[in-house]
Order: sequence, then C-alpha cells, then structure tokens
Amino acid sequence: MPNPPTSRDVARLAGVSQATVSYALTGRGTISAATRERVLRVAESVGYRPNLAARSMRTRRSGRLAVVTGATLDHQVRLLTGAGDVAEQAGYVMEAHTIDGTLEERTARVRDLAASGQYEGVLTLVPVLPGALSDPARPADPADGGAPVVAEATFDEQMRSLGNLADASAVEVLVGALVAAGYRRFVHVAGPDHYASARARRDVYLASVARAAADPATSDVVSLGIVGGSWSGDDARRAVADLPDGATPLAVIAANDYLAAGVVRGAAERGWSVPGDLVVTGWDNFEMGALMMPSLTSVDVDFPEAGRTAMRRLVATVRGEPRPGPGAPIHRIVWRESTGGVTGPAGPPTLGA
Repeated sequence: MPNPPTSRDVARLAGVSQATVSYALTGRGTISAATRERVLRVAESVGYRPNLAARSMRTRRSGRLAVVTGATLDHQVRLLTGAGDVAEQAGYVMEAHTIDGTLEERTARVRDLAASGQYEGVLTLVPVLPGALSDPARPADPADGGAPVVAEATFDEQMRSLGNLADASAVEVLVGALVAAGYRRFVHVAGPDHYASARARRDVYLASVARAAADPATSDVVSLGIVGGSWSGDDARRAVADLPDGATPLAVIAANDYLAAGVVRGAAERGWSVPGDLVVTGWDNFEMGALMMPSLTSVDVDFPEAGRTAMRRLVATVRGEPRPGPGAPIHRIVWRESTGGVTGPAGPPTLGA
C-alpha cells in the first residue's frame, strides 16, 4: 500500500516551502491568496490530510471546529454537509454537537465548548444569549482561554428556519411571472404563522399582488385571500374545496410542496384542471414534486451552500481574516408543468446566504 502524501509532497508539487504549506492550511503567516489557493488545490488533488495530533503538539492548536445545532432534521444534515466541506478544504476537522434545552442551557453549553481548549472556533446555528459569548471579531488564541464563537441566525429554538433560509423574495418572482403571463386572480395557501418562513412568504405574496394591482397596466390583479394556516396538505385540499365556483382561472402560491400537492388534489376533486383552470407553485423542491402529475413548480433551497457560507465566516474569524461577504444564491425557482407554459428567471439574483 503506498504511503499517504505528506506536507513535503504538497510543497514539492506546489513549488513552495513546507512552511508555506503550513500557512496555507492553517491560515497563519503572510502568503498571497493565489498561493494559498494553489497549495489547497494541490493538497486536495493528492488527498493530503494534515496530522492534527502532531499539529496540536507543535502549535497548541487542535485543527478542530465545532458546529452546534439542534435536532438534526434532513435540511440541517444537508447544511452540515456543506459546512463540513469548507472546513475540510481549509484543513480543519468539523465536529457537530446536537444541543437541546432552554436558551440559557444552550448558551452555557456553547460557552463550555468554546472554553474547552478542544476547538479553534465554534459555529452555532441555534440561538444563544446575546453578549454571553466570546467576541467573534477576534481570532482564537489559546492563551486567552477561549475560542471565538460565530452565531448564525439560521434556526430558532424549535429549529425553524430564520434569516436568509427564510427569505421569501422568490415569491415576488413567481407572482411577477404569473402576472406577466396573464393571471389576475391569486390565492396564497399559507403555512403556520409561528414559522418565520411562513410569515415571510405570506407577506411577500401580499406585497407582490398589491404592487401588481397598483400598476395601471395590471390594475385588475386581485388576491382572493389567504387560506390554510398549517403544513397539512389535507388542509390545503379543503381550502380549495371552499373557494367560490367562479374563482378560476386562478394562480395559487402555496407555502410549501405538501400544501401545493393538497391544492392539486383539491382541484381534481372539483373537476378543475392543473394547469388550465389553475396553476400552482410550491416551496422546498421535494423529490415528490418532480414526480407529480403535473410536475410541480417549486423553489429549491440550497442548504449545503448556506452551510458553506456559515463555515467560511467561522474559518475567517478563527484566522483573523475579514468577514466574507454573501455566498452564492441559495434560492432557485424550478419551473415545471404545474405553471403550464409559464417560466421566468431561475430565481432572484440578489438572494444569498
């Protein structure tokens, strides 16, 4: 079995010194961004993995980063996958910690992790008490007894999406494309009001329809109301059953794909065609949406990219580098059969993590 590649091999292939390899992997020292990128690219191509135990003995740095989350649901697993990719590329090992309890208990646990000496930085995706943790603007220093903590507004205490994960700007694109295609009657099937994401989608829907109605060219655009109020597809089906007989042709903006599926079922029970009598959009781009008849237009949320962006901020904080700006867009509209021939831009270009 061939010996694993060493830092000496990486240095030789990249045409730099071993010290430069160390600087590139740890973020220490003064090297150019181009040199660091070249070293990291070579290290990845040969499968080099730094010996974290040896590094810790030499530098008193562990090479480990902690990420704190709550109950690990599917979308959180995908977010952690993206965060782990960035940590590995930067030469760190990422460890995830699932922490439940009250806000105070979670804050105390995050504080313990930061003070344990096991990690160079801690990224928390769950809320912590403001001002209760270390200053995230400074790099980690083992001498001061605590690693920096980067707190991202990603999930609330019940692990419901917050911040850019809950951004609903794509609803404006959906409504705009359907108005441009000639639809004038709209309905929003809403999610539960205690979800920030559901509130955001409702609010953007109302603002978008009102904006279209205020335009003299589309002043006949009207909302027939907000219906639903849960994540139950059956509630969405019943909401369609309660719509007035003269509602069609109708554009339905559903707050997620389960609600959109209930809308399609409710339309079929009333003898309405989709698309035809009504068009439907969802959110989350679940796999089932592509298999429905008709296939469902939906908004895809790139959770791994959100995780990558959050981890880049932690790595920059640990290394004392400037905070990186917004990452790649995390929302993308996938246009399918449920909106008929209506298509539009793939998603709002300003959305980011």
